[in-house]
Amino acid sequence: MTAVLATLVFSVVLCGAYLRFARSRQILDAPNERSSHTRPTPHGGGLALFASLVLGLLLAAWLYGLWAQPYVVLSVCALVLALLGVLDDLRGLPVRWRLLGYAAICLFSAVCLLQGVEAAHAFTRWALVLLTAFAMLWALNLYNFMDGIDGIAALQAVFVCAAAALLSWQGGHDGSYALYCLLLAAAHAGFLLWNFPPARLFMGDAGSVPTGFLLAALAVLGAVQGQLDPLCWLVLCAVFITDASWTLAWRLLTGQNVTQGHRSHAYQRLSRRWRSHLSVDLLLLAINVLWLLPLALALQWWPGARLFLVFLAYLPLLYGMVKMGRLT
Repeated sequence: MTAVLATLVFSVVLCGAYLRFARSRQILDAPNERSSHTRPTPHGGGLALFASLVLGLLLAAWLYGLWAQPYVVLSVCALVLALLGVLDDLRGLPVRWRLLGYAAICLFSAVCLLQGVEAAHAFTRWALVLLTAFAMLWALNLYNFMDGIDGIAALQAVFVCAAAALLSWQGGHDGSYALYCLLLAAAHAGFLLWNFPPARLFMGDAGSVPTGFLLAALAVLGAVQGQLDPLCWLVLCAVFITDASWTLAWRLLTGQNVTQGHRSHAYQRLSRRWRSHLSVDLLLLAINVLWLLPLALALQWWPGARLFLVFLAYLPLLYGMVKMGRLT
């Protein structure tokens, strides 16, 4: 646990140092009609978050041995995404070029992760690669969509990564997978200290995009290596997947411009109704710990019922989305 605790400290210190730097350079996210915050707040803290993760990974390599190739590939890709996020936060990259860069990284990662997977035909293999790349592309955009109120994105990452580490460890698998998940959780936990409502620092695209990418990539890696059933990840991430997917589908069906910012996600509606970001974060935590984590554990214990358990996880969330549609 030395590397995990060190990563937590790295994150607290680096994010705090970045906060002072961002304030001095006026790197601020000014509120507008689509914002959920009301005062200019430093953003781009995701760069410090992922710098702390890199330091933690290097320390873990020194203490426990070098990381296997897939972990190195994912880490480098996440760092590149973080740097792209910095450029987008500071200069506002065109949507077309930003998505093209994201897609290229996701495709490269999918090829690397699936290189040991056998397929009967080349067409089948490339179809699997493209499907995996698309899933990772959707995940990183999904996470970016859901980073709209104080604390929610970091809190979700801490929960999902810690839960995945627990499930992998319980299954008696290779400790490297669980360790990587815990290091990612620790990096977000340190950032959460500064992002907890009322937030003093936002992660921005530099944090939300690589976080979403890594969660999806770890789900793929867990499936390829037999570390963790990807359906466990589907259950653990159910709140974010439901809210982002439902909202995007509704906006498409109603003819809205999906490339423009908005405040129509369920978590944003709730934060306005309750006039509290913290209350929404606590609701997320309660759903995750009291509902989704037990279902993910049950899925691991009774794999024969896993499809039913996934359905059970999403059913009340979908019902909640229907009810949330009535809120303004």
